[in-house]
Amino acid sequence: MFTGLIREIGTLRAMVRSGGITRLDVTAPQTAAAARVGDSIAVDGICLTVIRLAGNGFRVEAAAETRRLTTLTSWRSGRAVHLEPALRAGDPLDGHLVQGHVDGVGEVSRIRKAGGSLLVTVALPLELARYLTPKGSIAVDGVSLTVDEGPFEGVFTVNLIPHTLAATTFTGLRRGRKVNLEMDVLVKAARSGDWSTLPKLASKREPGERAPLTMERLLARGFGRVRSRDRS
Repeated sequence: MFTGLIREIGTLRAMVRSGGITRLDVTAPQTAAAARVGDSIAVDGICLTVIRLAGNGFRVEAAAETRRLTTLTSWRSGRAVHLEPALRAGDPLDGHLVQGHVDGVGEVSRIRKAGGSLLVTVALPLELARYLTPKGSIAVDGVSLTVDEGPFEGVFTVNLIPHTLAATTFTGLRRGRKVNLEMDVLVKAARSGDWSTLPKLASKREPGERAPLTMERLLARGFGRVRSRDRS
């Protein structure tokens, strides 16, 4: 679990694809110094596992599914990447709950200045846009941001304040740039919770044993239904 607050900007030193696995070597002195093999690190919003530590950097691996859902296919050596180590017990949650599970890719469609800030508009697939809420949270390349304008049909706008610009790679944003998007996990849970699609598992019971309490049985007995008030 992450917060969407970037702790260091690393540099992609090398990227090698072998079969369905992509190995990435990242230079990041602060992150590497505190990391251990097996730790999770969000790299531009993608949760990856450290498999090796070497000097001032580390190596992680990404599966084919990760390549399919993220901007990873366009990465090249020398790319600056956002880094955030996983939360540890007792760490403050200053951003929002971020899993590092990228939902899809968006594209920067507009950039305009507003005082010292940048208003950045991102286009995204409609199947992801359904999880946006006004003033809600979203992770863009691993950065916790707030929907400042919209959401409108297929687009949203975030406000990058000077501190965010100084702590991220977003000063180099350009129209057409692809970005990793992770929708707010709480909104996804609220809008995707259809228990009727869950598989029904058969269970063996001993003679006389009561059937287990399930949501299906509760609904069948009237729990969860709106009852009309007695108006007499």
